[in-house]
Amino acid sequence: MKKQTGLGRGLEDLFAENSIDITVEEGQVTFVGISEVEPNKSQPRKFFDKEKIAELSTSIAEHGLLQPIIVRKVGERYQIISGERRWRASRMAGLTEIPVIVKDIDDKTALEIGLIENLQREDLNAVEEAKGYRTLIDEYGLTQEEIAKRVGKSRPVVANALRILALPQDILDLVLAGKLTSGHARALLPLMETYSPEKLLQLAKDIIDKDLTVRQIENLSKEKKDKTEKQPKVRKNDIYYAEIEENISKQWGRKAKITPTGKKGGTITLEYYNDDDFNALLEALNIN
Repeated sequence: MKKQTGLGRGLEDLFAENSIDITVEEGQVTFVGISEVEPNKSQPRKFFDKEKIAELSTSIAEHGLLQPIIVRKVGERYQIISGERRWRASRMAGLTEIPVIVKDIDDKTALEIGLIENLQREDLNAVEEAKGYRTLIDEYGLTQEEIAKRVGKSRPVVANALRILALPQDILDLVLAGKLTSGHARALLPLMETYSPEKLLQLAKDIIDKDLTVRQIENLSKEKKDKTEKQPKVRKNDIYYAEIEENISKQWGRKAKITPTGKKGGTITLEYYNDDDFNALLEALNIN
């Protein structure tokens, strides 16, 4: 196989730019023992919904595995490039052999394909998604704009997804385990300014134990900030500004504040929570 160079090279052989559909040509599909196939430990997906795997397993047991798994040969075994969910479900269904398509690609291309394939999925855990984006940035030199095009999302969505990595690892682990939702986790971000990591972790555990809502955490964040800042004067058109602030916050995934400074002028402020988040904001704003 001709050696591929540069970022993203080799992906076109398997995927369209924003699709993970794979064209199977005659003669490509072969059957191998399921025990000979193993997942790629470097891929971002670490959490698999057991119920969904069981549902897929039931379907495979009845109809068989209809879509081959994409693999590459590593020594005497086969490493999964795309299709780990189907592989897990096939094992659960008791299959001893599965259809695969063997591709001759290097480590870097295999990992990038696995990242892109997983990041295009809607059910990827928020932390896994963010770590996938971070890997594409750090290991492959892709910009947020380039990532957005590859996975079919907007740049602000990618930038917002990356923000969750600013949280302490203990809290990220709770998200990875499915115990804490990404919405709750993001609501904790503003509290990093005033809460110690230990106190923030305890709050995360309280969210789980007491079934606190995202709104309750957001209100707690607001109350904390109100105590450390002088209350601003009531502004004209306060309801109008509040609605615009909310729209901006949703678009950029961070708190926004509009401050009128005169009859016609004013400022719009976007918060950031650490150096990485600041750099992510600059990149999202296309500021070098």
